[in-house]
Amino acid sequence: MVQKYQSPVRVYKYPFELVMAAYEKRFPTCPEIPVFLGSEILHESKSDDGAIHIIERSCKLNVDAPRLLKKIAGVEYVFFIQKNTVNWKERTLRIEAHNETFANRVVVLETCSYSVHPENEEWTCFEQSASLDIKSFFGFESTVEKIAMKQYTSNIKRGKEVIEHYLKELISQGITFIPRWTPPAVCGQAAEQAPAVGHNADAVPVEAGARGTTKEQTGSSCPPAEAVSPDADKLDADYIERYLGQLTPMQESCLIRLRQWLQETHKGKIPKDEHILRFLRARDFNIDKAREMLCQSLSWRKQYQVDYILQSWRPPALLDEYYTGGWHYQDRDGRPLYILRLGQMDTKGLVKALGEESLLRHVLSINEEGQKRCEENTNLFGRPITSWTCLVDLEGLNMRHLWRPGVKALLRIIEVVEDNYPETLGRLLIVRAPRVFPVLWTLVSPFINENTRQKFLIYSGNNYQGPGGLVDYVDKEVIPDFLGGDCMCTVPEGGLVPKSLYQTDEETENADHIRLWTETIYHSASVLRGAPHEIVVEILEGESVITWDFDILKGDVVFSLFHSKRAPETSHKEATLPSTSTAGDNVQLIDKTWVLGVDYSRMESPLVCREGESIQGSHVTRWPGFYILQWKMHGPLPCSGTSLPRVDDVLASLQVSSHKCKLIYYYEVLASKDFRGSMSSLESCNSGFSQLSGATTSSNQSQSSSHLSR
Repeated sequence: MVQKYQSPVRVYKYPFELVMAAYEKRFPTCPEIPVFLGSEILHESKSDDGAIHIIERSCKLNVDAPRLLKKIAGVEYVFFIQKNTVNWKERTLRIEAHNETFANRVVVLETCSYSVHPENEEWTCFEQSASLDIKSFFGFESTVEKIAMKQYTSNIKRGKEVIEHYLKELISQGITFIPRWTPPAVCGQAAEQAPAVGHNADAVPVEAGARGTTKEQTGSSCPPAEAVSPDADKLDADYIERYLGQLTPMQESCLIRLRQWLQETHKGKIPKDEHILRFLRARDFNIDKAREMLCQSLSWRKQYQVDYILQSWRPPALLDEYYTGGWHYQDRDGRPLYILRLGQMDTKGLVKALGEESLLRHVLSINEEGQKRCEENTNLFGRPITSWTCLVDLEGLNMRHLWRPGVKALLRIIEVVEDNYPETLGRLLIVRAPRVFPVLWTLVSPFINENTRQKFLIYSGNNYQGPGGLVDYVDKEVIPDFLGGDCMCTVPEGGLVPKSLYQTDEETENADHIRLWTETIYHSASVLRGAPHEIVVEILEGESVITWDFDILKGDVVFSLFHSKRAPETSHKEATLPSTSTAGDNVQLIDKTWVLGVDYSRMESPLVCREGESIQGSHVTRWPGFYILQWKMHGPLPCSGTSLPRVDDVLASLQVSSHKCKLIYYYEVLASKDFRGSMSSLESCNSGFSQLSGATTSSNQSQSSSHLSR
């Protein structure tokens, strides 16, 4: 595989002619670069007017390689051919180098250039690119590649230091100015020219040295640094260090090459450099993997118009009141600080009242806002701030948060964030973790990237107080009051979302924006008299677990579970009452010709579910086949022929016949080995979030018993 390197633009705040004089001091030997043992000129030529000067050298290098490898290769040193072409008129130097030793086995190509800074003609830019292609090397191809890249990258930054060393040496000698090249005079009088790059810089003309001026005479030769714009085609090394942080030469190269590739191939908006860098870090600077991940994310952002989410997304009032999260100053490292009081959040109520779509959009807006705040803090503190800190308070976390549909929604959101906002979390501080936390962590942690998991710090009880706790990461002045600090925090306290705010999926769908998720965890259904809603679950293995979770939004329904060996046929039914409209989304699977006990059998006793109730449960299957979950409108119980109907039953019949019942539901099939997960749903039934009837509780207990007797 061909290894490639591309340097950022490195800027010397000195004129081109002075930099060239410093460059020539590297020859014929350079003690500052130990591996460079010496050089000799093979060929030299000039143009008639002296504007073009070409020098070809043979350079001798001592490669730091194992003695055994040198012995096998049969060489002690390697030789490179270097061709320098300086254009005094254009003020450019192009350096081309290739290996002469083992040229048929290893191909090394390097190109460097010095040129005038496009925005300041008194500054000089330097760029460098190289490629390494090892075709064969006595079976040591991988070893040679590692040695070569290590040797190369270790000397890249030394090159800039060497030039700066010789620049200071020239200045100490009083040489701070060398005149630019001018064409020869027409009358034949020799014009003063800049020193030829083919000679040692010690041979600077006397008159140039005599006219050399000092900094005191001309003012500082180093104007304030101005980083190259992030939107420029090339990145400046000072800009990288100032806005992106310390990177190795190879990491810089990966960033520049990926950015250049995007400029050449990507038709849409090019992301900012810090955004590209996050994807490279997420894939350990494997440029091919990072490119694939980034391209998928860019396509996703374009498809769902995520770039405009901060302008287009306005959180519903319900989120402002019940979503217990918000930004709060910054941590000790200058990272924006986000506080999430997860233990006080009614995750179930938010999902059922808003749907996953709104919650995901809100989470995405938080991530977009986080990136914006990182940029602001970078400018504020004068150093790169590329990630933020999240402080999660778990006070109040209990089994209701292990409600299976909620955990599933959380995992889906985590997946979207991990894919599109990698390396944005600098640190996650979890405080007041209760005993139930390990259960939640076991469910969630496998879906979190390993690099991200290493940023988690978890404190149980009051261990976050004192040395080693929050004060090590957050200034005492900004620790929230609810964690014992003195700072008033405006993050909402949350609370239970009223069930009256629960909505069906049709009501939560917003036609004003593109939906990020076409499918949701919860589905809605309407139930009319004579038109029950039924769903079928095919079980291939005898022992599996069917779990369900539903809320009755309107009316009373009866829930039942049946089993059949026959595959039912889907049909949409109309209500039997002529005054009512069609059932719409009602799906009826049990054919009217089917006989209970013959064509199908009842697996669970009918459960009467009243308006406003939340029902959760599960069933351990014992036979393969088709299991049918049924919701039908609840009516008065049939009376005997000798008794009269009760007044309450008549009133109930009149009431339910005048409107349809509404519910939202979720179901899932688990393998028997994953049954413990369904137990979490069962246990959450008894929390304060679910006001279940005694029949519901007993039904859940029967399900648990059936599991234990298995």
